[in-house]
Amino acid sequence: MITAQQKQVIDATLPLVEANAVNITSCFYPLMFERYPQVLEFFNQTNQQKGTQRQALANAVVAYAKHLDDLGGISDTVRLITQKHCSLGILPEHYPIVGECLLAAIAEVLSDVISDDILAAWGAAYGQLAEILIGVEEEVYQSNQLRSGGWKGAKGFKVIEKRPESDEITTFVLKPIDQNGPIDYTPGQYITLVQSLNDQVLRRNYSLSDAPGKETLQISVKREEGGLLSNFLHNEVNVGSGLMITAPCGDFTLHQSAKPLVLLTAGVGITPALSMLNAALDDHYIEGRDIHFIHCARNSSSHGFAKQVIQASLAHQQVSHTFIYSHPSKDDLDGLTGHADDFGFLTARHFEKHLKQMVDVELYVLGPKPFMQNALQLAADYGIPENQTHFEFFGPLEALNIERKITEAA
Repeated sequence: MITAQQKQVIDATLPLVEANAVNITSCFYPLMFERYPQVLEFFNQTNQQKGTQRQALANAVVAYAKHLDDLGGISDTVRLITQKHCSLGILPEHYPIVGECLLAAIAEVLSDVISDDILAAWGAAYGQLAEILIGVEEEVYQSNQLRSGGWKGAKGFKVIEKRPESDEITTFVLKPIDQNGPIDYTPGQYITLVQSLNDQVLRRNYSLSDAPGKETLQISVKREEGGLLSNFLHNEVNVGSGLMITAPCGDFTLHQSAKPLVLLTAGVGITPALSMLNAALDDHYIEGRDIHFIHCARNSSSHGFAKQVIQASLAHQQVSHTFIYSHPSKDDLDGLTGHADDFGFLTARHFEKHLKQMVDVELYVLGPKPFMQNALQLAADYGIPENQTHFEFFGPLEALNIERKITEAA
């Protein structure tokens, strides 16, 4: 528990820590990896090289310190962190490692002004945060384990189907090795694949691309240039291969609501939207709910799941769709593929086409960063309430650089 005096010390030194937060986290990660190389597997080294993890941790530390008197103000951040930690398999014994190295980084970066009292205060603050996260994460682990077909930790699955969805995306259907029966999760969640490769353990998140309640899980993976795990899956994993995955996690999930549902995606961002679409067509998630599916792709060759979305539109009157191709092929331009409704990029007129001035909707957005920036700004400008705009972005939210306009629901 933080004392009143320690709280005063944190308040007094927060401007200094905030000004040096990125320097502190830049010092922290190499220090931790040197002292405790066993934790390397929990960190995406691509994100380390890009600097996104350093920035995200800096933002989180500062936000927490600013809300010591009102921890409810960071409840969304805590929820996102705990879901990510549980997907990776973070355990209570990892927190002392982080605490030790974070305080050492603060002491190194602020060596000219740091004192034992200042370090003790920030250590107490970290201890309180760790206690909060450990408690919430245990609740998530228990909840995941108690769900139908649930489990804790990495569990063995076997690939029972592998099928191409486009030139870039391949679907893998996975069945638990040791059980039968339906597997429950919330549409929009992801699993973490844990794989030993080239003498290192890699952990990568992949969204589930079908509705819950089946005896299998389905992921659809884009082949990324230079991506170790995505290329391993595409090139070396086949029917009969075994994979280790953790239980579904994630906060970007379908809400039960009667409001019209707008699924706005680009590229492989379509995968969690498919899970939401299939689940929303089940009466468990409000029968007859209007669904607007807008997907952006380069062209028909890179566009996965076009047929599935078209079939859903034909089979269900409440489903409408638009496909927008930014770099159409000649066959797309000549109408031979039968997929594209429009060419170019997402604009405000696509909102108008589907929503016709209606803003009281639940909007879900997922795709590459430039698409996300454009889509979220268009949604804000259109007037869709911020609390009804849901998105998942793997990096500091500030990087999206949008000006949100908070609007009350009609």
